[in-house]
Amino acid sequence: MQRDLIESALKGHEADYVEVRLEESRSTSVRYRGKELEEISQPVSSGGNVRALVRGGWGFVSFNEPGHLREKVGLAVAHARHVGRGATSFAATEPAVDVLNETAAKDCSAIALAEKKRLAEEYNEIVLSTPRVETSVVAYRDRRRRVVFASSEGSYIEQSNSDLALRVAAMARDGGDVQQSGLSTGSRGDFGQVEGLHQQVRETALRAVELLSAPRVSSGEHWVVLDPILAGVFVHEAFGHLSEADFTYENERMRQIMVVGRRFGGDHLNIVDGAAVPGLRGSYRYDDEGVPAARTYLVKEGVLVGRLHSRETAAKMAEPVTGNARAVDYHHPPIVRMTNTFIEAGQASFDGMVGEIKEGVYVKNWYGGTTSMEMFTFSAAEAYAIRNGRVAELLRPVVLSGNIFTTLENVDAIGDDLQMNQGGGCGKSGQAPLPVSNGSPHIRIRRCLIGGA
Repeated sequence: MQRDLIESALKGHEADYVEVRLEESRSTSVRYRGKELEEISQPVSSGGNVRALVRGGWGFVSFNEPGHLREKVGLAVAHARHVGRGATSFAATEPAVDVLNETAAKDCSAIALAEKKRLAEEYNEIVLSTPRVETSVVAYRDRRRRVVFASSEGSYIEQSNSDLALRVAAMARDGGDVQQSGLSTGSRGDFGQVEGLHQQVRETALRAVELLSAPRVSSGEHWVVLDPILAGVFVHEAFGHLSEADFTYENERMRQIMVVGRRFGGDHLNIVDGAAVPGLRGSYRYDDEGVPAARTYLVKEGVLVGRLHSRETAAKMAEPVTGNARAVDYHHPPIVRMTNTFIEAGQASFDGMVGEIKEGVYVKNWYGGTTSMEMFTFSAAEAYAIRNGRVAELLRPVVLSGNIFTTLENVDAIGDDLQMNQGGGCGKSGQAPLPVSNGSPHIRIRRCLIGGA
């Protein structure tokens, strides 16, 4: 749809604010489960939505056919009038006009479906050919997306980009004992980043078998070193979601806990979120409200200094806009979401962190986790004994749990080896999987509660 038609549809409505978002996308999904090709698809999708704000109330209309756009805008405005009963709180930003077309070095949208299937099949065969591996999951997905955003304030932005993710899992069995190992990776649409992983896939399958004979760690408090993947997931799940301002604003208890200026860790602890960090799965130039991407400190030198905002939450909490309003697709309105969330690098070396531990546990990668307010539970995919300053034998996977704020206070060393994990996606309010990345250097935690069963 031409720009002048969109801008014409936005004019003349009695509303405090109106926006239109139009989207076209083409996706690929290839999924093997064991020997079966469970899914192979390449759907094409198009549609859009209108969001209107009147007296603090929102109206939202989504559609598949963009025709009669002015009537759709009018419908969203009418919906907003029905619910609007107060004053509008919406932070001011400068309107933006921009056209961006991002293409990766080996963009996944230019790769044939047969090539994507062949790569997934190769990885699957490696897993299934490993002795004592019973079954596998290999899942590849990508999406090329073009989004047009326009607002009644004068913004008009076109953004095109790609995203992809790959997950490989191996399950080994010995009688009733089942162990698994996994590999996750992704990129900002660069297919080359998921090629050539044959040796890593082989090691993943062999690790699942090795876990069948690995001993269990004793449950209790331990000195623990987390690798960059698990530490990144930890900071995303346990702290990042608490930093999303819609959650804090709507929860009285969290407003009392997440007070800007409160200390949560040592001077060496710095936690950042930002789509302005380039080249990652959570990166973009403008969010889904047309706000420029930023790099936001959540914790600086151990002190809470910021949180993540949409324009509405920023106004309600009288804090700066951060460019964190995101929607997974046109069926949904934008809400406050993370982008690229990470702990900044410190000065400690991995060998130095491990070398000071007489007895502890080194944990890597992850299976999953849950959070409830400030409490967390995470399953590490790999665990190794630390004994007399050295990483020793492989252990059965362990579960880490505790209070996020106590745990952050117990982070006593942060490595100099920041790495970003691009294999995951984020879910919130029914919107998933949203492309994000998270990361960290190796970190060391004293007195972390570990369960070995």
